[in-house]
Amino acid sequence: MMYGIGIDQIEVARVAERLARESGLKESLFTPGEIAYCEGKRYGAQHYAARYAAKEAFFKAIGTGWRGGVGFGDIEIINDRQGRPACVLHGQARRLADDNHIVAIQVSLTHIQDLAAAIVTLET
Repeated sequence: MMYGIGIDQIEVARVAERLARESGLKESLFTPGEIAYCEGKRYGAQHYAARYAAKEAFFKAIGTGWRGGVGFGDIEIINDRQGRPACVLHGQARRLADDNHIVAIQVSLTHIQDLAAAIVTLET
């Protein structure tokens, strides 16, 4: 059963500029695995922006926003062997999902030179 759906879009340049300007921001928004993945890409800023959008979309889908102690680092976007994105929850995000009986999370990412977007669905 569908619990929630969230969508977000962001400018790639906006994310790239903030990450370059604000010391420690990358580490507070992204997990070490996400950083390694994005840094290994030719256009890493597009991948960072898509992951940021997915985290925002998760907050919209769960219905809490940033409340309840859930941080960006609690939401990790990974890719399987075929490149399909998936969402792994940690800490407070995992507890929130468990409390709301979330059993499946679907995530789709897209990016072009200037924009990145993501959609997240949560199922009970």
